[in-house]
Amino acid sequence: MIRWLRYLFLAALGLGLLVVALANRGPVELRLLPRDLGTFMGVDLAVQLPLFVVIFAGIAAGLLIGFVWEWLREAKHRAAASRHARAAAQLQREVSTLRDDKARPKDEVLAILADKRKVG
Repeated sequence: MIRWLRYLFLAALGLGLLVVALANRGPVELRLLPRDLGTFMGVDLAVQLPLFVVIFAGIAAGLLIGFVWEWLREAKHRAAASRHARAAAQLQREVSTLRDDKARPKDEVLAILADKRKVG
């Protein structure tokens, strides 16, 4: 059921994007600098693109900037989680070492008797 809802949502989203693309096919001119400043500086870079390409590129650029921003913002949380995982692993090793030490008999005579019981 959920899979069909997901497919239905993706189909509606695709149809919506297609309608926006068809409605905004007109060419627009994108310039690096304003026209007067570009001619003054000798850098008059411009490109003609359909409007829907500009719209979709803007959405994609916004998503990319947002993802990178969140990844950088959460770096301290990832570092803390890594530190905590290392500390937990170290404590687990220490607990297992202490359990092994506590399980061994303290007296050598008792250790010898325990070994004989295991063998025979």
